[in-house]
Amino acid sequence: MMMMRAGLHAVRAFPSFSRSPSGHSVSGVLQIQGFGTQWKSPSAFQSLRPFSKVSLWPFNTQPKDFSEPNDSWSPEMRKMYDKYFALCEVEAEGGERETEGGEKKRAPWRKLPSYNRALKHATGGVYLSKVIQTKARLFTRNIEEEGAAFEYVVFMNKQEKRCVCIFQSGHLLEGPPGHVHGGAIATMMDSVTGTMTGYLSGPVVTANLNINYRSPIPLGTVVLIHSALDRVEGRKTFATCKVTSIDESKLHTEATEDVTVAFQYSSARLQ
Repeated sequence: MMMMRAGLHAVRAFPSFSRSPSGHSVSGVLQIQGFGTQWKSPSAFQSLRPFSKVSLWPFNTQPKDFSEPNDSWSPEMRKMYDKYFALCEVEAEGGERETEGGEKKRAPWRKLPSYNRALKHATGGVYLSKVIQTKARLFTRNIEEEGAAFEYVVFMNKQEKRCVCIFQSGHLLEGPPGHVHGGAIATMMDSVTGTMTGYLSGPVVTANLNINYRSPIPLGTVVLIHSALDRVEGRKTFATCKVTSIDESKLHTEATEDVTVAFQYSSARLQ
């Protein structure tokens, strides 16, 4: 059992979630951030809330959000970002939109932030050294050069229990000549699915991931990663995931994944 510190903020990101100054996220595996006195009892986790209700960052200064547009994004990446961002909650409007009848309706989509750090704990309650903690970076956000590896942003639709990730592969992700490495594709699918399930049910860990590669992804192109909740059985959540072209006419990869809720929450049950 892990002993963790008070004031923890569990986040998942992720794929998915992300992360420079300091940040964190969760992708298929539980990632936690916090400080203070230690908790020695599993019951302490009962006070944790699902990802959708948890503060994303415990410090006063905001870390860099790596899911914001940058100069490495292609026109296709920006176009898809604008498309889904238009469906998101508008903070200035309190997350609500006015329909033709004058009624207020909450926007169904939300853009999830993506940071590049998470405080890691070794198993058995032994904290990693401060040197490792300082240098630790989320795998999908560990390259400083913009556009060199994983460029992505996740949009979540909680009502429909699904999410869409816009992903642009960089030159460091090459596998077969001119195409994205299969491991990089698997990483993104696991990260996005973990982000979606973690957002809905709280911290989770990947139990099984089955992938079928249908068509190679040309390096540098933009694709969509769709992840959706399939069913819930006790502490296990089953989800589907697929990678398509931006017009969704071509299927590149598809997968099924089941994750286990790391901790039970009475307020985090999926309906």
